Parts: sequence; structure tokens; C-alpha cells
Amino acid sequence: MDKVAVLIPCYNEEKTIAKVVADAKAALPEAVVYVYDNNSTDRTVELAAKAGAVIRHEYLQGKGNVIRRMFREIEAECYIMVDGDDTYPMEYAREMADKVLFHNADMVVGDRLSSTYFTENKRPFHNFGNTIVRSSINRLFHCEIKDIMTGYRAFSYGFVKTFPVLSTGFEIETEMTIHAVYNKMQIENVIVEYRDRPEGSESKLNTFSDGFKVLHTILKLYRDYKPMEFFGLCAVVLAAVAVILFIPILITYLESGLVDRFPTLFVCGFIGLAAIQSLFTGLILANMAVRNRRDFEYRLTLVTRKVNHVE
Repeated sequence: MDKVAVLIPCYNEEKTIAKVVADAKAALPEAVVYVYDNNSTDRTVELAAKAGAVIRHEYLQGKGNVIRRMFREIEAECYIMVDGDDTYPMEYAREMADKVLFHNADMVVGDRLSSTYFTENKRPFHNFGNTIVRSSINRLFHCEIKDIMTGYRAFSYGFVKTFPVLSTGFEIETEMTIHAVYNKMQIENVIVEYRDRPEGSESKLNTFSDGFKVLHTILKLYRDYKPMEFFGLCAVVLAAVAVILFIPILITYLESGLVDRFPTLFVCGFIGLAAIQSLFTGLILANMAVRNRRDFEYRLTLVTRKVNHVE
């Protein structure tokens, strides 16, 4: 088992990958640097190998698929994950690793948004999107995470080996954050500088399509992790619609003793039944979520015992 493993997911990063590997080796001399290539068509693999990285491959396209492969294959006490585009200075890696190794952190967030991101990043919709995603997750999950979409993180062995990777693309960072928050894992924050990509290096993130995927992931995980809140809100909305539609019918009945809008009355009844069904769905799924939490804590205990035994 490695003491520290630096994990670099890569797709066509020949402009920067050699520097990122060299910087990682300089910042963490004891670390093993792994570059996971995701079907690059340029010289990424060649240059990474020359810089001293261990090269491995993931042939299913998508950052989530790469991270799933990395987490399955690598055994380490501490994992540093960083993008291969040289936007994150490796000088912060030591502080992040120490928080995992000596301060029991399960996930350390390399926080760009509290430093230079909004001035360095030249894509205004990215700035807006990061703000929306951060606000949404903090409000829905009652937390105070500083940067949701950062690709610069550190993880404990326990986090990596119990994290179920479901996403295939860039929404993976959102999934990681919500998993850690929901399971009450220890999250630390390190403010890092962010620098824009060098000339000739292009982002693989599509502002709109990947942005919608991230928002869909937030909604889906909110339903899965907070079913009582999600379906309870649906029940309230449905009940409110049913009441609004029913009030004119009730007023007419009280005034004349007649019900002259039977179709609307039937619709109110069906919407009311849907509200009740939504409420009970939330109650059932909430009980299942509690059981899943118990199972997760048991699995986490087993994984922690394994790494302690190795030490």
C-alpha cells in the first residue's frame, strides 16, 4: 500500500501533463504519481511516462469512469486527486495530505472559489454555474462546503473504498461532495490558488450540457439521500394545488348547494391521492435510507480496520 498516491485523470493534456507530474513529485517526494489516460489522441501518455508517472488506462470515456477505475485499483493511506491541466498549484498538496494522514480528514477540498477563481477563469458561465451549484447543495443538504466542483482534493482510504461511483462524467465532484456530507464524513477545506489554462490547452467541460447534468445529479441525490424532504415537498405542492382547485367548487356548493364542476372535483381527488402517496413514499424511503446509513457505517468500520491492520 502506498503512503500517498497522486491520481491524475487525463484526456489530451500534452501541453501540461509533464509539468503537473514533475510538480507533484517535487511537492510529495514520497508519493507515487499515477496518470490515468482516458483515450488521449495526443502525446499525453508519452510525456507523462517520461516525467516519471505510472501510466494506467480507462477506456470508457468520462471523468467519472476514470475515477471509478482509480479508486478500485489504487491502495494508499492518502490520495491526492488533481487535474492534468496545470490549473492547480501542487504546493498545497502537502497541507492537504497532512490533513488526511494526521487530522483524520476523509475528504479535503481544494477551495478555488475563495481565492483567485473568479478573476482567473475566463468563462463567465462557469463562474455563475459554480455559484449556483454551491448554493444549491449547501441549502439542500444543510452544509457549508466552499467549493463543490473543484478537481483538487485529498481523500482517506476509508472514503475511497466506500464511495460508490455512479456518475460517468464531470458531475462526479458533486457526487463526492454530497456522499461525504450525507454520511457525516470529516471534510476539511484548504484555500488554493487557481490559474487559468495555458494557451493551447482546452477545457473538456461543456458549460451547458455538463452544467445540466450536474444540476440533475443534485436533484437525483437529494431524492436518494433526503427522500422525506424531497417527497414531502412534492406532497405539499400537490396538496396545495388540490386545495386551490377545490376552493371555488366548495364556495359554489356552499352558496347554491350544487356541484357543477365534477371533472375538476375528480382531478382534485386524484391530486390529493397523489399527495398522500408521495408522503408515504417519503416515509418508506426514509426508513430505507436509515438502514443504508447503518450498513455504510458497518462497511466503513471494516475498511478502516483493514488500513489500520496494514499500518
